[in-house]
Amino acid sequence: MIVDTHIHIYDPTRPQGVPFPDSDDAVLYRRVLPEDYKALAVPEGVTGTIIVEASVWAEDNQWVLDVIADDPFVLGLVGNLDPRADDFGDLLDRFAPSPLFLGIRPRTYPWERGDLDVMAKTFEKLVAHDLELDSGINESTIEIAKRLPELRIVINHCGNIPADGNPVDPEGLKLMQRAAECPNVFCKVSGLMDLRCKIRPAPTDVAFYTPVLDALWDMFGEDRVIYGSDWPVLDYSERTYADAQNLVQTYFAQKGEDVLEKYFWKNAKKAYKWIDRG
Repeated sequence: MIVDTHIHIYDPTRPQGVPFPDSDDAVLYRRVLPEDYKALAVPEGVTGTIIVEASVWAEDNQWVLDVIADDPFVLGLVGNLDPRADDFGDLLDRFAPSPLFLGIRPRTYPWERGDLDVMAKTFEKLVAHDLELDSGINESTIEIAKRLPELRIVINHCGNIPADGNPVDPEGLKLMQRAAECPNVFCKVSGLMDLRCKIRPAPTDVAFYTPVLDALWDMFGEDRVIYGSDWPVLDYSERTYADAQNLVQTYFAQKGEDVLEKYFWKNAKKAYKWIDRG
């Protein structure tokens, strides 16, 4: 079983268009729907996926839920809602009853610059609905994790640690080390080949990425690392979906079958609590 916890879908041909990606993005600006993803992922053994919303339009959360309603391959949506907006609570109450709405990844405003007391109170609503929080890594993420130990937090894309084939700068790991001290924080080992790596085409040799992977393994261990491809942003790497999956599969397979299962789906099940869609 393999669950990819980080893909995006969008359709620029909709009458209203899309806010992401930009129309001048030659790599990403095209129709990207679940059937396009499955054509690449199913041959690699992927059995399910989670969509992470990139659109800042609140109604696009509903658009995704409608698209995936009858597709059991898609296990759910991590929505995009602005926790600093006046209507955040109302929108969360609207979407949370859907068993396919698994959490949020706020991208509309830099929520981490807000008042922490206010934000902790706001994120209590996620706990009340048993939803998770996808996030970048910053001081506020760590503080929220400490204040709300029942809130499951998934740090996206290796905490944006750059992959350049060299030993990782210890200074660049300090925030992730502190985050890893919170047992409710997971790390999504994803996006290694695209925005974390600046070489094009991205290297496919696992040794190039081993310094980053070893650092994350040492911090989060076998129970809090999660698989995500970052497709179609992965296309920036000029490598295939199979290339990206083989990279992490090679690394984690060295640690045994139990670890591989945890990375590819069991840890994600703990973090996202998706329902079995049959």
